[in-house]
Amino acid sequence: MEFKYDVIVIGAGHAGCEAAAAAANLGSKTCLITMDMNKIGQMSCNPAVGGIAKGQIVREIDALGGYMGLVTDKTAIQFRILNRSKGPAMWSPRAQCDRGKFIWAWREILENIPNLHIWQDTVNGILVENGEVTGVKTVWGVTFHAKCVVLTAGTFLNGLMHVGRTMLPGGRMAEPASYELTESIAQHGITYGRMKTGTPVRIDGRSVHYDCMEIQDGEADFHKFSFMNTGTRHLKQLPCWTCFTNEETHQILREGLPESPLFNGQIKSIGPRYCPSIETKIVTFPDKEQHQLFLEPEGETTRELYLNGFSSSLPMEIQIAALKKIPAFRDLVIYRPGYAIEYDYFDPTQLKHTLETKKIKNLFFAGQVNGTTGYEEAAGQGIIAGINAHINCHGGEPFTLGRDEAYIGVLIDDLVTKGVDEPYRMFTSRAEYRILLRMDDADMRLTEKSWKLGLAQNDRYELLRKKREAIESLVLFTRNYSMKPALINPTLESLGTTPLRQGCKLIDLINRPQITIENMSEHVSALKRELDKITERKEEIIEAAEILIKYEGYIGRERIIADKLARLESIKIKGKFDYNSIQSLSTEARQKLVKIDPETIAQASRIPGVSPSDINVLLVLSGR
Repeated sequence: MEFKYDVIVIGAGHAGCEAAAAAANLGSKTCLITMDMNKIGQMSCNPAVGGIAKGQIVREIDALGGYMGLVTDKTAIQFRILNRSKGPAMWSPRAQCDRGKFIWAWREILENIPNLHIWQDTVNGILVENGEVTGVKTVWGVTFHAKCVVLTAGTFLNGLMHVGRTMLPGGRMAEPASYELTESIAQHGITYGRMKTGTPVRIDGRSVHYDCMEIQDGEADFHKFSFMNTGTRHLKQLPCWTCFTNEETHQILREGLPESPLFNGQIKSIGPRYCPSIETKIVTFPDKEQHQLFLEPEGETTRELYLNGFSSSLPMEIQIAALKKIPAFRDLVIYRPGYAIEYDYFDPTQLKHTLETKKIKNLFFAGQVNGTTGYEEAAGQGIIAGINAHINCHGGEPFTLGRDEAYIGVLIDDLVTKGVDEPYRMFTSRAEYRILLRMDDADMRLTEKSWKLGLAQNDRYELLRKKREAIESLVLFTRNYSMKPALINPTLESLGTTPLRQGCKLIDLINRPQITIENMSEHVSALKRELDKITERKEEIIEAAEILIKYEGYIGRERIIADKLARLESIKIKGKFDYNSIQSLSTEARQKLVKIDPETIAQASRIPGVSPSDINVLLVLSGR
């Protein structure tokens, strides 16, 4: 059998779902190939979306017209904003989701997108002619011809699972690995390596003593992931719980270390630094008497619970014995033990910023195959790969995002410029311009770009237009409305802030830490009338306006810095120099520049090993 498509997407994890949806919605005839149609959008590890910086990525995906935010909102069983005690640049949404309903919400979306077909099969090779991908072949002997192929295979490429000394091939528990595909790609000169990740034990909630734990409820305000007007909580909201390990737990874990694949030489690949296994924690922090654990529900009705913080590949009897020393788990019953998994990934410095490979035209990589960890990082890559696969099929300018435009832009630039030596996780600290990349304004930054591209639809753009007008109107009102000391001073004193000696504009008062638009509206009737004009998404608009007012100076300064550095982004150098012949460059710079072959001076400046003096050499040679 043979089939013909514009775009083939291999793998239906978070990257694959977004890639396939984007390509199809833009008009490409697209086929999503997955091993199991009942595992589309499967949450392989914890059933949660978002978190520090990750939540911003999900909001950016939504602003671009992707679906991860909509699916998360529809299936959330707990929602929280993390880092509320810090400034809005650090706020990050996070939601627990119903694992089963998450899958079916994704499948319902994908099955109803025009131009998108789903095929259940396993790809075991790519087809390449004259340095250009032409399709794929599958284990069932089917050939798919395509103009572009997007690989989003997650942890399935030659996946190998570990529980103690027991090793089992697989891409996830009870799911087969994908073989031959890595080798099919590598024979064309693309290099690959091995990485490792892990997942914790799954617990039967009926065996837990919740009275020995601290409850952690979610939030019920207006916040959610999607900018679309879809309402907030759709499922029953559930709590999480926290507890701690103890010295008895650690002693059992220490005694079991000789049986740990991480410490007996069985696993040689590198795991995620920021999500270490429990055995790694007790070795890395030997003096720490306890480690916090989070018990998280897997769904609205299931008894299955996920123990965040206890990822492990120790033998299952050691995992159970160690957990039973924690009072809440003294009668522990589990559904399955934690395990580690090793898998193949491809060095992402072999990619362009569009996520197309440099060596094989029209072949794109997205997700964990690029050395990242996390659903959000994968999905962010997926939507960019899907957009650019469509563009490669039908023409148009490559679609990329700058480091000052999106966390997705930071993520992809880090991958293709710096590469990875461990699974990459996004943090706010990786972004130079995090005041510009707030969770509240992802739609302001990205929706118009996507609408012009044809991905974001008119209803989304109309919501943005109305929101922008409402925010501008509210900010303008505060800028122009005058406050008289005699009328407002009693209110200011009651709110614990200094009374006025002379008149000022309302915006000057809102800039004070103790003052908000909401508490001022209770005392300034004209402001309340202004707020009453806002009939849709009122709280969201007030919050966005207040952030713009209070952080105007910081936002302006960061924008100036970003614009200055943007000049370096405009100096194109790809293909202009034979770096090996430029003796005024350091040896390391020559090697790195040859390997990465940066597009611009700005990208070259971010390559580890390329110094400011090397950049000056390139600027001189560029005539700047």
